[in-house]
Amino acid sequence: MKLISWNVNGLRACLGKGFAGFFQEADADIFCLQETKLQAGQVELDLPGYQQYWNYAQKKGYSGTAVFTRREPLDVRYGLGVEELDGEGRAITLEFPSFYLVNVYVPNAQRGLARIAHRMAWEDAFRAYLLRLDAEKPVVACGDLNVAHQPIDLKNPKSNEGNAGYSPQERGKMTELLDAGFLDTFRALYPEKTGAYTWWSYLYHARENNAGWRIDYFLISRRLRDCLEDSMIYADILGSDHCPVGLLLSEGGGSA
Repeated sequence: MKLISWNVNGLRACLGKGFAGFFQEADADIFCLQETKLQAGQVELDLPGYQQYWNYAQKKGYSGTAVFTRREPLDVRYGLGVEELDGEGRAITLEFPSFYLVNVYVPNAQRGLARIAHRMAWEDAFRAYLLRLDAEKPVVACGDLNVAHQPIDLKNPKSNEGNAGYSPQERGKMTELLDAGFLDTFRALYPEKTGAYTWWSYLYHARENNAGWRIDYFLISRRLRDCLEDSMIYADILGSDHCPVGLLLSEGGGSA
């Protein structure tokens, strides 16, 4: 089973920058988007063979998630089930017979950590939500988690200490999430790989210089570890300030 996740930073813009070509080339079973920046009816995608699920933010041109799947889900849920956190279209869950898929766009703490309290509330709700799902069946969670967990996950860790996406608070919540029973699939397979980033600022020729951050992830329940075949970063795919990431899971034994 192949899954793709991509923060497109505005789907309408990305559609003019090669989205369709990558979508066809990727040939994924499940394709997840974050930061679609859409309202209902603003885009109609012709994706034969895929069912489409969208979660729109109440605020126009902001946030938003989508999932396109070849597999028929048993159930679809929007949000985390916490009213004060669910107005920005940041989460979609699809239930399949042997696993849950959770696609999320985690809130940015913003400059000066202006939104850190909201971010911490989201983190706690997200972890609790995943644990409730994980008690029923294994979980695959993906998306822009807006945190570089360890120094290896960004080009300039020292100069970014305390900044949004690399604050002790955000990194600590990522540690809590992993310690709760989830696996960062990329680091599980490539623990020492440097220069592996998924987001680059539009400033200072950051992408040309590979001065990036790894903030887009596929996480899985630890009991799916034996199903993990590969975790990919498509750094050469343009169209957004993020690149797509991917996951390959085997389905032997029905675990996934």
